[in-house]
Amino acid sequence: MSLLTLLMLALGLAMDATAVSVASALAAPRVRARDALLLAFLFGLFQAVMPVIGWALGHQFEKVISAWDHWIAFVLLAGIGGKMIHEAITHHHPGVPDAPKPGEAPARNPFQLGTLAIMAVATSIDALAAGITLPLLDVRLVTAAAVIGGVTFGLCLLGVSVGRRFGESLEGKLDIIGGIVLIGIGTKTLIEHLSA
Repeated sequence: MSLLTLLMLALGLAMDATAVSVASALAAPRVRARDALLLAFLFGLFQAVMPVIGWALGHQFEKVISAWDHWIAFVLLAGIGGKMIHEAITHHHPGVPDAPKPGEAPARNPFQLGTLAIMAVATSIDALAAGITLPLLDVRLVTAAAVIGGVTFGLCLLGVSVGRRFGESLEGKLDIIGGIVLIGIGTKTLIEHLSA
């Protein structure tokens, strides 16, 4: 896998966490620098660790699935991408409270540690599934984990900042973009193997 493809994979996986960052900033009554850093750290950490777990699972069964690896990569990445697009269309962000409407009581703070941990796990399940494809895509594990975690950290910080300013207009669009990117990577992997 080229560095560009790895960056595209990291961007695609990070879109879900970025969208949740935007939604969290939109739902919170106020956002401190500590809140943004904690969210970005936890989301980046889980996004880096989950592919390692997925890689271990994929590596364990590499000999069994080697004949079907390109189809497995395509189905997993396209499935993750499709799920992200579906959740964007239905406006579902796991664990994020909706912003309160005028006259309503404020929603719970999405930047509480427990809430952040739940959201970090929920948004990194896709990275776990994508990690299964890493042995099939011939990529170094440490590099992949570092890039995926680092990209997620940076985009989540950006997402919180953007959420305070333009959250409502961006809601849903980031997941759709991420879903399209992951479907594209899966399709590219399938075509490359079939045409080899």
